[in-house]
Amino acid sequence: MVQIPKQAGQPPAESGETPGPRPVPTSADVARLAGVSRATVSYVLNNTSSVRISEPTRHRVRAAAEELGYVPHAAARSLRAGHSRMVLMPASHVPVGPLFSHFLYELHWALRRLDYTVVQYGSVGMGGDEAARAWAELRPVAVFVPGTLEPGQVEVLKRAGAKAVVTFGPERVEGAHALLADHREVGHCAGRHLVERGRRRIGVVVPEETGLHVFSEPRLAGVRAAAEPAGAEVVPLPLAYTEESAAHLAAGWRASGLDAVFAYNDEYAMLLMRALQDAGVAVPEETAVIGADDLLIGKLTRPRLSTVHLEMPSGQLLAELLDRVVRAPGAETEVHDLLAASVVQREST
Repeated sequence: MVQIPKQAGQPPAESGETPGPRPVPTSADVARLAGVSRATVSYVLNNTSSVRISEPTRHRVRAAAEELGYVPHAAARSLRAGHSRMVLMPASHVPVGPLFSHFLYELHWALRRLDYTVVQYGSVGMGGDEAARAWAELRPVAVFVPGTLEPGQVEVLKRAGAKAVVTFGPERVEGAHALLADHREVGHCAGRHLVERGRRRIGVVVPEETGLHVFSEPRLAGVRAAAEPAGAEVVPLPLAYTEESAAHLAAGWRASGLDAVFAYNDEYAMLLMRALQDAGVAVPEETAVIGADDLLIGKLTRPRLSTVHLEMPSGQLLAELLDRVVRAPGAETEVHDLLAASVVQREST
């Protein structure tokens, strides 16, 4: 360990004095300990395949780095390369359910296997160009946005060196690659299913939680598109995700004349179905109930919950898309239609 001389006039350390922090090891320290050049250290620790280095030398460099506790400096490496291996993902401003959480988990693992680092950025309180500039400051090589962007925000990110900007939402954005997820199809499947079973006054749960309107409004529009041409009436039902809110809605259910409900997703469906049963409303005899997402817990309720199954893209698919675009940033913008929906009928309808 390199000893740092005391400054002139500095008093001797008292017995029992807590030692100062150890100096941060550098690549030069690793090179000295391994008996190689700093360039060799960089090639080995960055897994550079274009330079041939013997396996004993690689082993010696890794052993020296481990002994010293050295890790490469990501910012410095990005500066040298002109870009990072960071994929930035803005944290969602709306609650995400188990289905989307599983997709993100798959994505993280798939990108890690491709030697990318995923960073989730909490940008609560920021929006528009301000958020885009904050993301750009980190110089990510790619940005994945679960939602929409403005074309100007895409341009800000690209000027900062992002080789791939991908959105996952209902609309494509100029300049960005797009995974399209049209939630109207989710509502359309549920509405068609209820109409085909003779239901003619259909409630549609519209969650009151902040941000969920991005999904609930197109789902409501999808139910209307399926039900109203068949002569069925569609009634929006604002509902907070609380037992009190569900009980209040269930208390006036018979007076509303509703004979079916699409409850936005499985979690809201189970919340409302329990409240309806507590209020003495028989499911499905008086009211058919259908959710969405096809969660396992829906099979455990009594009656078992009918649902709309969503075929989410695999995390591997998106990871491969990001990697492909990073390697060929000038390629034509890709657009993929996703989120196929189908009804799984169970006892509640």
